[in-house]
Amino acid sequence: MSALLGTSIPVGPVPGPSAAPCGGRTPAAAATHRPSEGSVHSWDLSTGVDGPGTRFVTFLSGCPLTCLYCHNPDTWRMRAGKRTSADDVLAEAAKYRRFIAVAGGGATVSGGEPLLQPVFTGELLHRMKHELGLHTALDTSGFLGARATDALLRDTDLVLLDIKSWDRDTHRRVTGRPLQPTLDFARRLADLGKEVHVRFVLVPGLTDAPANVDGVARFAAGLGNVSRVDVLPFHKLGASKWEALGKDFTLRDTPSPTPQQVESARALFAARGLTAV
Repeated sequence: MSALLGTSIPVGPVPGPSAAPCGGRTPAAAATHRPSEGSVHSWDLSTGVDGPGTRFVTFLSGCPLTCLYCHNPDTWRMRAGKRTSADDVLAEAAKYRRFIAVAGGGATVSGGEPLLQPVFTGELLHRMKHELGLHTALDTSGFLGARATDALLRDTDLVLLDIKSWDRDTHRRVTGRPLQPTLDFARRLADLGKEVHVRFVLVPGLTDAPANVDGVARFAAGLGNVSRVDVLPFHKLGASKWEALGKDFTLRDTPSPTPQQVESARALFAARGLTAV
C-alpha cells in the first residue's frame, strides 16, 4: 500500500536473513519466543504520502484485499516475498537514520498489508521507534485491524488508513472485502487518540460519486483524530505488473481524474473541516 503519487527512491532489494537473533526481548519477539522474521517484498526511501518527511519504508508481502487499482499486485502473496529478520531491516534503516532525522521523516511499515504479519510488524515498529528513535507509521487498509495489539499501536505514532469507499457495494467491488472492519478499526484508533491520515483513491466512475466521497468525509470528520486526508488520483502505473502476473486489469480503460475532479473531492473533505491535500 505504498504511495500512489509519492516520489520513491529505490535503494535496493532486501538482504537475505541474518543468522543472528534479534537483540533484546521486544514485545513481538517475546510473544513468539523466537527472533522475529517476516516476508518482505522490498524497501525504499520515500517522500510523499508514506508519512511526513523522508521515510524508510518496508513493504511486506501478503494482502487479503484484491483492489482493482492496486499498483503493487506482486505484493498480494506472502510467499512472493523474502524471509527476512527484523535485524536485517533495522540494519538497513540505520544506514539512513541521520539523513531521515534531518529530513524530519521516520519509518513506515507498509505492504501488501502489514497486519497480515502483526508480530513482525510490531517488532519493526517497536525497534524503529525505540532503537533508532524514528517517528513510526503504519500503512494499512484497516481490514485486519483486530490483529493490531495495543502494544503495536503504542509503538505507532501515525496510522495511514485507507478508506476505499463509503458505499458498501462499491467497497466490496473495489477490494473484494467488506468495509465494516476498517470502520471498526478507525473508531478504535479514535478511542485511543491515535493520529490518523486517511487516504482515499479517486477513481472516475467508481469512487468519485459526491455522495460516496462525502460519506468518507463525514465519517472521518466525526472521528476527531484525522489530521489529514490524502485524495489520491487513480493512475495505471501498475498495469504492467498485472499483465506480467497474468491478471486482468479491469480498469485499463478508466481515465485518471482531472485536476478539477480532484479539487472537487478535496473540497468535500474541506467542507467537513478536514485538511485535504
